[in-house]
Amino acid sequence: MSEDYQRLLDSTIDHLQSLKARGTRFLSIETDTLALLQNVAPTRVAAPAPARPVAPERIFSAETPIIAPAAPVIVEIPIGPILSREEKEVAMAELRAKAMVCEKCPHLARTRKNVVFGVGDIHSPLMFVGEAPGADEDAQGEPFVGAAGQLLTKMIVAMGFTRDSVYIANILKCRPDTPGQTYGNRKPTPEEMNTCLPYVQTQIDIIKPKAIVGLGATAIEGFFGKGAGITRMRGKFLTYRGIPFMPTFHPAYLLRNQANTEKRKVWEDLLQVMETLGVTISDKQRGYFLKS
Repeated sequence: MSEDYQRLLDSTIDHLQSLKARGTRFLSIETDTLALLQNVAPTRVAAPAPARPVAPERIFSAETPIIAPAAPVIVEIPIGPILSREEKEVAMAELRAKAMVCEKCPHLARTRKNVVFGVGDIHSPLMFVGEAPGADEDAQGEPFVGAAGQLLTKMIVAMGFTRDSVYIANILKCRPDTPGQTYGNRKPTPEEMNTCLPYVQTQIDIIKPKAIVGLGATAIEGFFGKGAGITRMRGKFLTYRGIPFMPTFHPAYLLRNQANTEKRKVWEDLLQVMETLGVTISDKQRGYFLKS
């Protein structure tokens, strides 16, 4: 590549790296600009100047999910280097401290009993993410502790893990407020999820699981935006922040529809996750929820 192009590239990388060091995690880029950048290639010359080596952690990728369908497109600064166990623990503790006092959504901060940050092993290869806390989770400050959570725990055990050996979180860290309602929950809004999304993204960046299971249509919408329904998306691996991401039905759906055919669909999704993780699968496990 030309010397001018190399200098421009070096200056851009230096600027982005300085932004990252100051805590910036997102850049706002107009759709037209992003399209232009993706289609432009440097002019090749007969005798290219030697390129300055660029460390892997300084490479910035535009291959990221679009959080909201409207412009500007949100482009993520990519995941940094792998952290040591001690660095993970410090980083997660710092993130938790910020989340526990977060008031970015004042209406949720006013009505919550607890911030539901996440639980489990931050060194685990497997992470589950749902949409938002319910009443039980809000009361206890822990995700998936109600009836759906009890079923999720059984699913985790059936995979050969324990609840304490995986990491469980939600996109939204506060229970959606329910003004005028004496019971029940409501679906979080896209704005609420987008506001809270950086917390779970940073959790993913710190943990760096080998696989993520997304639970329910709302959670999938929060990560990937509106698109195909969960019925069509489940069972097919997506990629999120460079990590295999399996969409599947929420445990609450299985409580409403307890047909073995629906349980088998979720179990087939989880079998794919187990295979991705290199977990040994027994014949008994492969036969769960099949007709005898």
